[in-house]
This record gives sequence, structure tokens and C-alpha cells, in this order.
Amino acid sequence: MSVNNYLGRPASGRRRLKDLLLQKDNHFCADCNATDPKWASANIGVFICLKCCGVHRSLGTHISKVLSVTLDEWSDDEIDAMIEVGGNSSANSIYEAYIPEGYTKPGPDASHEHRAKFIRSKYEHQEFLKPSLRIVSGKSSIGSSSSKSFLDGFRTTSTSSQNMEGMVEFIGMLKVKVIKGTNLAIRDIKSSDPYVVLNIGQQTVQTSIIRSNLNPVWNEEHMLSVPEQYGPLKLKVFDHDTFSSDDIMGEADIDLQPLITSATAFGDAGMFGNMQIGKWLKSSDNALIEDSTVNIVDGAVKQAMTIKLQNVESGELDLELEWIPLDQ
Repeated sequence: MSVNNYLGRPASGRRRLKDLLLQKDNHFCADCNATDPKWASANIGVFICLKCCGVHRSLGTHISKVLSVTLDEWSDDEIDAMIEVGGNSSANSIYEAYIPEGYTKPGPDASHEHRAKFIRSKYEHQEFLKPSLRIVSGKSSIGSSSSKSFLDGFRTTSTSSQNMEGMVEFIGMLKVKVIKGTNLAIRDIKSSDPYVVLNIGQQTVQTSIIRSNLNPVWNEEHMLSVPEQYGPLKLKVFDHDTFSSDDIMGEADIDLQPLITSATAFGDAGMFGNMQIGKWLKSSDNALIEDSTVNIVDGAVKQAMTIKLQNVESGELDLELEWIPLDQ
């Protein structure tokens, strides 16, 4: 994907985000100071590393909307919000203004528990803000529009609302490229308006809707955090309806074990040439059209597959998975 198109927005927007990234304070994660952060919380206005990104995702998008700096599509409003905050130092001057004496902020190699506790304290419970800036019932006493713009999504939360998801240990990220569908089922008069929903645990992402097309081409990439106790990647295809509930057009479960086990066994894929390192075998118990191999391709661990959609009269889906370890 070319630099000119990778975010799918005008060049002026890309330049503005790039200029913000060039600020010295944005060369380090806002939460643990790891170098070269490639993720951001668009509604908070900070750049963060992959390990902190996993905790931010567990907070929910109402608190932290996580986007990849290089992979995700950003709206002009999201870029404007990042620029309005002014970068990591500006955000931390508010969110870390009252860190107690002797409190240790997590470093790049901090444990998940230390990292999760700090990030929840910092953003969800606002423990380090000046008391007069803390938001009660979704309303802020902050007067400046700049501060309000990135605090609007926050609200104080009682201890009883804390759930186990925040303490989940994430072992890596899964990039899913939804390539295309073939011979999908008809759910309207002559065609369908398909979109794909992907799910791992409590995380759900969705492709765009393609109108009146039984052979849609998406070529969209989506990111999901993978917990230590992971299950299958669940996939569903729906037909979008304007005036009624969306109709299902098939589903499938994707076994992630061949990809993750192979990637973990080989460690740093960048040290190896292009080669096959694993395989998910077609069987009567899965939705594979044919065996799906796990390969190292230009230093990345990838797995291409064609899936026959289940519980539907017809339809196939082409996907490519890529494993991204936490230390990448």
C-alpha cells in the first residue's frame, strides 16, 4: 500500500499527523516510555506502544479509541483532536499532574498487571488529575475547549464496574485482512449488501458495507488483541438492511492455534527467510476449502485461507491473517 493512500484521506491530513509524530515527546509511549509508539488513543490524544495498546482496548472505546498510526483509517475529526491535545507531553501534564510521591510509573518492560493498573488509574479513574478537572456524570468543569475535547469521553466509574477483562493478559495482535467474498447468498430480491464481522472475546470489528454485490472485494485490514486464553476467531457475514434487522449470510470459526503456535516456536520471524512453518489441515470439522499454510513472508508470519461459510446455501471468503508479537 503506497504512502499516499495508506490512511485513505487527503494528503494534508497525513502531513498533519506526521508533523505531530515528529514531536520529540511523541517518540515515546505516553504510558510506559517505550520507544517508537505505532498506536494512538484518538479520543485521549496520546501515542502508545503495542503493550499499552492492549490495555487501552480493554477499557472500551468510550474511554480510549485505539487506532494504528499506519494501518487504520483516520477521520479528519480524529486527527484534529490529536493535534488539539498537542502531543504526549501536553496530555501527560494533565493526566499525570498529581502522581503521588513514590509512585512508580511503568517502564517499557513492566508486567501486564503493573501496566494495566497504571493505565486504568490514569484514564478510567482519573486518579492523577487535579480534582477540579475530574469528570462527574459525563460533565467536565474544564473551561478550555482544548482540554474538554479529549476528556469528553471519560466518566468516573465505581469499583463495582471493574471487570476481569482489564486484567486479561494479551499475548499479541492479530491483523486480519478480509480480501473478498465469492458467490455469497442472496438476501434481497436479486443481490445482497454484505459486510463481515470479526470477533475475539469481547472485541468486535466490522468491514465496510458493499452494496448489491455477491462477489465483494474488501481488501480491508483490521486489528484485534489476542488474550492468553484465546479461542477461535469468529466470523459472520451479514446483509445490511435499512428498515429491518440485518440478515445473516453465513459464519465460520477460524482456529488460531496453528498460526500462533508456529509463530511462537520460531520467535523473531525477521531472522528467517521466506518459508513455510506450519499448516491448518482441512477436515470435516472446519470450514477450510483446502489446507491453509502458515508462512514467514518478508519477516512477517502470515496465513492465507479460503473459508466456506457455514449454515448458509453458498458463499466463500478469502482471508489473510498476520501475527504481530507484543515486542514488535
